[in-house]
Amino acid sequence: MNPEQQALIQKAYREFLEGRKVKPRGGQKHMIADIAKSFAAIAEDDEGHRKGNNHLIAIEAGTGTGKTLAYLLATLPVAQARDKRLIISTATVALQEQLLLRDLPDLKSLTSLEFNFALAKGRGRYLCTSQLSKVAASLRSSEPEDDNPTLSLFEKELMAAPGASDEDLMTRLVDDFASGRWSGDRDSLKEAVPNELWERLTTDHQRCSNRRCPHFAAACPFYNARRELDQADVIVANHDLVLADLALGGGVILPAPEQSYYVFDEAHHLPDKAISHFAATFRFNASLKWLQLLKKSQPDLLKAVVASPSATSQLNQLVNPVDDLVRDLGMLYAQLRDKINFQEGYNRSAPVHRWPQGQLPEGVREFAGQLLIHFSSLCRNLESLVNQLRDAQDPDKNTSLDADIASEWQPLLALLHARALAAHQLWSLCAEPDPEGRPPHARWLTLHRQAEGEEDLELSASPVTAAGDLAYRLWSRCFGSTLTSATLTALGKFDRLKHRSGLADSTLCKSYPSPFDYPRLGVLEVPKQACDPSQQQAHTEAILDYVETELNHPQAAALVLFSSRRQMNEVYDGLPSQLKRITLTQDQLSKNRLIEKHRTQVDASKPSIIFGLASLAEGIDLPGKYLTHVVIVRLPFSTPDDPVDATLAEWIEASGGNPFMQITVPDASIRLVQACGRLIRKEDDEGKVTLLDRRILTKRYGSQLLNSLPPFKRQLS
Repeated sequence: MNPEQQALIQKAYREFLEGRKVKPRGGQKHMIADIAKSFAAIAEDDEGHRKGNNHLIAIEAGTGTGKTLAYLLATLPVAQARDKRLIISTATVALQEQLLLRDLPDLKSLTSLEFNFALAKGRGRYLCTSQLSKVAASLRSSEPEDDNPTLSLFEKELMAAPGASDEDLMTRLVDDFASGRWSGDRDSLKEAVPNELWERLTTDHQRCSNRRCPHFAAACPFYNARRELDQADVIVANHDLVLADLALGGGVILPAPEQSYYVFDEAHHLPDKAISHFAATFRFNASLKWLQLLKKSQPDLLKAVVASPSATSQLNQLVNPVDDLVRDLGMLYAQLRDKINFQEGYNRSAPVHRWPQGQLPEGVREFAGQLLIHFSSLCRNLESLVNQLRDAQDPDKNTSLDADIASEWQPLLALLHARALAAHQLWSLCAEPDPEGRPPHARWLTLHRQAEGEEDLELSASPVTAAGDLAYRLWSRCFGSTLTSATLTALGKFDRLKHRSGLADSTLCKSYPSPFDYPRLGVLEVPKQACDPSQQQAHTEAILDYVETELNHPQAAALVLFSSRRQMNEVYDGLPSQLKRITLTQDQLSKNRLIEKHRTQVDASKPSIIFGLASLAEGIDLPGKYLTHVVIVRLPFSTPDDPVDATLAEWIEASGGNPFMQITVPDASIRLVQACGRLIRKEDDEGKVTLLDRRILTKRYGSQLLNSLPPFKRQLS
C-alpha cells in the first residue's frame, strides 16, 4: 500500500477507538488490512480504468467482528485517493439506517477523515412534481374527467381512482409539498400513503421527461436528491437499486461501475436478489385489458398528434401488432387453461404448473415466438411516439406537436411502453432456447383466482442462477468490490457463494470467526421432544409439548422459528389460553409492530414469545433480555415446490450431480447459522438455541450442519 494511505487508515482507526473508548478487535484489524491491500493492489491505466481481474474479495466475519467500521476504514481513504466513488449496498432497511444514522456520522465525527455521504433511492420513492400538479388540478376541478375522457379511462383502469378520503390525503400532500413541510421523499412522510395512491404521485424511468420537465431545475425531489449523490464520496444503496442500475446499463441511477468501488454487505442475499431481478412475468387478462384500451384510445390519440405526420404514422402502425397480440394472447390463454392441470403447493398461495427443466411444449414456444415479434413491433412504435412527445416538450427543439398536449399524453404512452418492454422480456425468455450445457430457465404458470370468480394466468420465466448475469454486468465492469456477511460460507466453504454469484475460482476469500465466547454464552440443545418433521402430526405435537413445558415461565423472551405458516398457526391454535396471551405471531402483526410489542412486554417484566417465519430468522436485533431462547422447529431446507429451485435441481441431477448435497444442504447451513445468530448479539448476551428436528442427529448430513454452527455448548439428547 501507499505508506500515506496506510498511515491515514491507521490514524483514523486509533481516533475511532479512542473516541468510542473501545478496544481493537483481532478480526476487525485483519479485515481492514485485507480489504485495503486488495483495493490498493488494483492496477489502473492512464485513464483510471482497472487492469486485470484481481479486484474482488469476499470476507466472512462473524457477529461482533465490527464489519462496518472495517470496510469503511479500508476503502474510503483509498477510494478518495483514486478518485473513485464508494457504493455500499445492503439487503435490509435496518442496515441502511444503521449506516446513515450511526456508523457514517460516527466515523466522520470521531476521525480526521473528511467525506460526504448520501442515500441513493429509486425514482419510485420520490414524488413527481409533474404528477402532483395534475393531481392538484384534478382536485380543484369539479369535473376533472371532462377535459380528456380517454386519459381518465386509462387512469381508472391502470391506476386506482381515489376515493373521498384519498382526496383529503392528496390535498394534504399537495399543501405540505407546496409549503416546504415535506421534501417529496416518501420515506419522510408521517402518514402512510397506500401504494395505489402513491402510484399516481410518482413516476419511473420511462415516464419521466427529465430535463424537458418544467420542474426539473429546482422542484424535482428525485433530481434534487441526485445532485446530493453527485457530491457524495460514499453512497448508501441497496442490492435492488444496484441491480436496477446495471439493468439500465450502469451509471444511470448510480455512478458508473467502472468508476466505483462496491461493498456488498449482507452479500449472501445478492444472488437471490439478482435472480428475482432478472426474472419476468406476464398476466394474460391484465395485459389484454391494457392492449384493448390502447386500441380503443387510438382515435383520441390521432386527434392529439394530428399536427405531426410522423407521430400519426407511428400510431397507425400500432394497429396490426395490437390486433395480432389480442388475437394470439386470447388463443394461447384458452389453450393453456384447457390443457394444463395445476397443482396446489404446500407453501403456495395459488396453484402452479411448472414445466420440467423449463422446457415449454413446442406449441407454446411457437406462440412465444409470434408474440415476441408482435411485442417487438409494439415496443418500437411506442418508443418512437414517446420520444417525439418528449421532444415536443423541449424548447430547444422545433417540432409540430403542441407541448401541452405532448406533456399530457407522454406519461401514459411511456407507461404502456414500459409494460410492452416487460412483456417483451418475458416472451423473449420463453421463445429463445436455453444454451446447451448451461442451467436452463425455470418456466411456470400460475392460476390466480380473483374476486367474483374471475381468473387470470400468469406466465413466469426466471434464471435458476444469477452467476452469468452478475459476472457479465457487475464483476467484469466494476473497479473493485468487497463482499461481506456473517454467513458467506456454506458448510465451511466459499464454493457455494462462488457458484451462485459468478465469482472466479481465484477470488480471494477470507473468514474471521466471531470474537464472542460462544461455549460460555450459549447452549445448543436437541431435546427429547425433537422428532423427524416428516411425521407432521407428531412433529406439531412435539413443538406444542416443548413450548408448554419449556417456555411457559415468567422470564420467557423467546423466538420460535417455523418453516411453514400452516404449522405455525396449528401450534398457536393448540396453545393453552395463558400461553396464547403472551404469544405474538407473524400472522397477527407486521414485522416491525411484532418486534415493538415484544420489546414493550419484556420491558414491563412480562413474558413474551414470538412465533415467526423465515423473515425473522435474519436481520432482527433483540440483544440482552429481549431474546434469551431461540427455538428452530425444523431444519430450514428450501420448499420442494419452488419452481426455480426445482428446475435447478432437475438440471443438476440430469448432469450427474446430487442436488440435495450440492444445493439443499449448503443453503440450509447458511439459514441455520443465520437463525442461531439471533441469540448472541453482544459480548454479555446469554441464552439457548433449541432445534426440534432430530434429523440433525440421525442423517449423514447432520454432522456437517452441526459443525457449521457457532461453537455453543451442546446438549444433544
